[in-house]
Amino acid sequence: MLMTHYNKFFLTLQLLAALSLIGLTAPAFAQSVFEGFYGQVGIGYENSTPSYSGGTLNGVTPGPLYSYGMSGGTTNSFAGTATLGYYFPVTGNFLLGIGAEYSPLSGGSGNATVSIPALKYSESQSIKKGDSYNLFISPAYAIDKEKLAYAKVGYSNANYEIGGGNDTYNGYSLGLGYRQIIQGSWYGFAEVNYTSYGNQNVATNASGTASFKVTNALVGVGYKF
Repeated sequence: MLMTHYNKFFLTLQLLAALSLIGLTAPAFAQSVFEGFYGQVGIGYENSTPSYSGGTLNGVTPGPLYSYGMSGGTTNSFAGTATLGYYFPVTGNFLLGIGAEYSPLSGGSGNATVSIPALKYSESQSIKKGDSYNLFISPAYAIDKEKLAYAKVGYSNANYEIGGGNDTYNGYSLGLGYRQIIQGSWYGFAEVNYTSYGNQNVATNASGTASFKVTNALVGVGYKF
């Protein structure tokens, strides 16, 4: 029994010595080049899908209320963003970033059908996404000194034109991306983003609401300052 304990003790010492040797010989992780300020621009493809809740429409105050419904209005278009941000080192290979991005391009036009069954009436209204901005935080993992995988969680705001009127929608955004140094301080990146814009009234004389789910895929270049 005593020999068994001694054998276990010496085996433990050998394992600790081996682990210590590995720790001494393993190269230390170099500081990520992505720490600090950066700026980037990206282009890609975007899809905006609406969801409507039917409601009541007051045609002429104080006239009668009519039930109505809306459907359709999906838009597909090119997307473009300009982003500024900063990454802080956290611990080990992990970083945490903050950023702001602006999308100046307007989306393509779609058509939504508005129907009022009681009046046996329907009409088509145009739907178009305007410019938008996004404020986000970005947890990231440095794969090595010049490669970075990251996520984004943020608050987004977008303008939509519905039937000739302008409405502002707010919501949350999620994203995943990857960036890698190309040369010097220049890097390339690719990312996908999802934004959910919350319910909002479609018109001042209507009780129904609209919400939008927006997805995009972007590629681009950036500069690490």
